[in-house]
Amino acid sequence: MESVKVTRIVVIGTGWVGSSYAYALVNQGLGNELVLIDIDRKKAEGDAMDLNHAVPFGAPMRIWAGDYTDCKDADLVVIAAGANQKPGETRLDLAERNAKIFRSIVDEVMKSGFNGLFLVATNPVDILSYATWKFSGLPARRVIGSGTILDTARLRHLLSGAYQVNPQNVHAYIIGEHGDTELPVWSHASIGVRPIADYLKEGSGPSREELDQIFVRVRDAAYHIIERKGATYYAIAMGLARLTRAILNDENSVLTVSTLLNGEYGLKDIYIGVPAVVNRSGVREVMDLNLTEEERKKLHHSAEVLTRVLKKIL
Repeated sequence: MESVKVTRIVVIGTGWVGSSYAYALVNQGLGNELVLIDIDRKKAEGDAMDLNHAVPFGAPMRIWAGDYTDCKDADLVVIAAGANQKPGETRLDLAERNAKIFRSIVDEVMKSGFNGLFLVATNPVDILSYATWKFSGLPARRVIGSGTILDTARLRHLLSGAYQVNPQNVHAYIIGEHGDTELPVWSHASIGVRPIADYLKEGSGPSREELDQIFVRVRDAAYHIIERKGATYYAIAMGLARLTRAILNDENSVLTVSTLLNGEYGLKDIYIGVPAVVNRSGVREVMDLNLTEEERKKLHHSAEVLTRVLKKIL
């Protein structure tokens, strides 16, 4: 009998983000095996039990609370562990604390003989994706950060309301740091096949000032959510599930992930959020957009801020 290829996903850290992501995987039937690892073993066991009870309502899946040895046969290891962002704290404030946690996690994963892809969700995601790449010794294409997928989704949600179209027909990207220095690429934004620049020229839809206000709401969304409920997790969990689907199904989908730049956008040796083609082997290629002078300056400023933090912690 022909053996069926089993896809194993390991989630490290079953806090709000990790457990919401695990639930999204079960809900969408992504993968055949799901392993949950947490410093609080009982929490991981409780989540595994709860999720197993959901399996009869969906696709078959084996789910258990495991340890780092389970990473050996994993296709994907998703890191959602680390300290959380507190009210009033920026994502970059977390860098030092989480880099220490990550070193021990990545060392343990690699010790198992892991040979798959890393997906990093913990903030500051660009810094920690770079750290994971360095600590693991894997090729950069196999270490992917969630980057600005969530910011891009937030932008598309707000633009869909402003232009009264389905968000899936809004083609607009946020690039740069997943944080305060991110930027919208208005020069490549369109509604369906129609550039936003056309709407601005004819004076229909939001004005330039209103578009700028929409961007500010996107950039500061996490602060408003944290203030109200303590953390953001549903949307990023869905974003991670979307990325997982692109990887497992070898989709060659364009997603704004955090990945290593090697000269694209005039930047080198930095992980930052940019549109990239994602498939089973990881990041196939970075899409090098032709930015305006202003957008290029903002992206370079974003990279400088990240580089300063990296130098401090690594």
